[in-house]
Order: sequence, then C-alpha cells, then structure tokens
Amino acid sequence: MTDSETKPSEPGRARALLSTADFKLLRRALESYARTTEDRDELAKINALHHRLGNYG
Repeated sequence: MTDSETKPSEPGRARALLSTADFKLLRRALESYARTTEDRDELAKINALHHRLGNYG
C-alpha cells in the first residue's frame, strides 16, 4: 500500500455558491415580492430572509 491509499485525501477548497451580485438580486426580488403579498406570516419570513441576505451581500 502506498501513502495515498492509506491516508484520506484533503478536501478541496470550497467555492462560494452565490456571488455578491446574486445576493443583491435576491434582495431586490424579495423587496418586489414583499410589496405584493398580503400574507402577514409570509411577509415576516420574507423580511427575515431579506435581512439575513443583507448580512452576506
């Protein structure tokens, strides 16, 4: 057995799933949707998600 067969390989570098531009676009889409929904529970969820996305983008 060689060393590569006995030792687990190191995981590769993680790549970002979304870019900063993606977060901005998602926030704008949520803003637009929030203006049209009348469901207060859903609006609360949208606002929370909008806030969380703002922390990343």
